[in-house]
Amino acid sequence: MKITDVRTVLLTGPYSRDPYILSARPRRSAAFIEIHTDVGIVGVGETYAGYFFPEAVPVTVDFFAPILLGQSPDDVDALWQRMYRAGNYWCRVGLGAGILNGIEAALWDLRGKLHGVPVWQLLGGRKHDRLPCYASGGPSNYPKDQLAAKLDFYLSLGFTGVKIATGSREKEGGWHMPLEPREAADFEADKLAFARAHVGKDVRLMLDGHMGNNPRATWTLETAAAVMKAVEPYDLFFFEEPLHYTDPQGYAELCAGTPVPIAGGECLTALYEWRVFAERDAFDIGQPDAAWTGGMSEFMRVAAMMAGRGRKIATHAAGAGGALMQNIHCAFACENTVICEILPALGGLHLDIAGDSFRFAQGDVLPPEAPGLGITLTDEIKNRYPFVPGSGEFNSVPGKILTD
Repeated sequence: MKITDVRTVLLTGPYSRDPYILSARPRRSAAFIEIHTDVGIVGVGETYAGYFFPEAVPVTVDFFAPILLGQSPDDVDALWQRMYRAGNYWCRVGLGAGILNGIEAALWDLRGKLHGVPVWQLLGGRKHDRLPCYASGGPSNYPKDQLAAKLDFYLSLGFTGVKIATGSREKEGGWHMPLEPREAADFEADKLAFARAHVGKDVRLMLDGHMGNNPRATWTLETAAAVMKAVEPYDLFFFEEPLHYTDPQGYAELCAGTPVPIAGGECLTALYEWRVFAERDAFDIGQPDAAWTGGMSEFMRVAAMMAGRGRKIATHAAGAGGALMQNIHCAFACENTVICEILPALGGLHLDIAGDSFRFAQGDVLPPEAPGLGITLTDEIKNRYPFVPGSGEFNSVPGKILTD
């Protein structure tokens, strides 16, 4: 088998079928890479870069494509190393590594299809029979009757864990994100007291700080520490991204100073960048993303590094159907996976692509069975979700405001 072509497919569609997420973000973009061969087998992978900056993906894929043309896809790691070194000046971390992730995932999909086995088997074998997952619920919809309805909706779908965000999104569309230590601590403690009382003690609750983001600033270590102290009584499974990733030492101090499990890492790319945080024990639970970390093999190396320091991982999976399945395959291949992130009420860009390969039962994810990643990208799907330029997401700031 030889590689004959490498193509990028950009799509735009509804974010999900979740009304509480749709109120904040009605549509999303996604970027897929197709690797074609001379025997008719096509490998498909996704890069999470397609959610934020889809226009950058095709030109970057075209940069790497000559390295793959005419090659056998058998040695995925060797091809990855060639591409990684070709972009040595700009691809060690960040956008280049994230886009490379999608190309590498397509190579793994090819290998799995060729050998008739799921990718988790190629990554070292299945380490779990099933894995718990949680509904990634996006913003905390307010007032509280909206938050209660949101929680009830996710539990009605069969989830036994739910993640909501710091701050709030009001029914009229406004955002509230306290920055001062006392105000932030009081707000989050009040929210979690309500949420815990509403769902009971057996539901896993998680809180996402989104790096403390606010259009004006981000949380300081002082604010994050005050919030951790305030939320201790509510048995959080983890608190995600309480600080910006420009502060690894702050993460380490926070992690050492609170019994609340600190999670993070979804924005980090490549083993090198992860090592900056891992060697400081900055996370109790690392959150690599198998559509962004740099590759599925790189995800496995990150997970192994975290395991070597006695740390767990929880997949980050906020991309479309390819990213969903890439993370599930990696999760089952890693011994230290404790939970998987799943967008609730999955939309067409998820289910049309993942199909029956995504298996969910009684609050758990089940191991995929189809060869490769188990994803499909047909012409019908491509035509159903035509790409809309400018549909990538960004953080709103003065001068650049996200409107949908």
